[in-house]
Amino acid sequence: MQTLAFFGFPGHIELIIFLVIVLIFFGKRLPSAMFSVGKSITELKKGMHEGLHEDDDEPAKPKSIDKNAD
Repeated sequence: MQTLAFFGFPGHIELIIFLVIVLIFFGKRLPSAMFSVGKSITELKKGMHEGLHEDDDEPAKPKSIDKNAD
């Protein structure tokens, strides 16, 4: 933990500078990236919803095997 104290955590100014640099370099791609993230979250929620409703269904009953069919 002493190494973290030595380097310190970034302050408010450093975070603002970092965000400005990210916006400069990746600003054109942010809308498509956020659209992809939103679509992924929607698919995840949809999959979780379907998974919850699969548990409600009764399992298929096994077919009885007639031993006298020989």
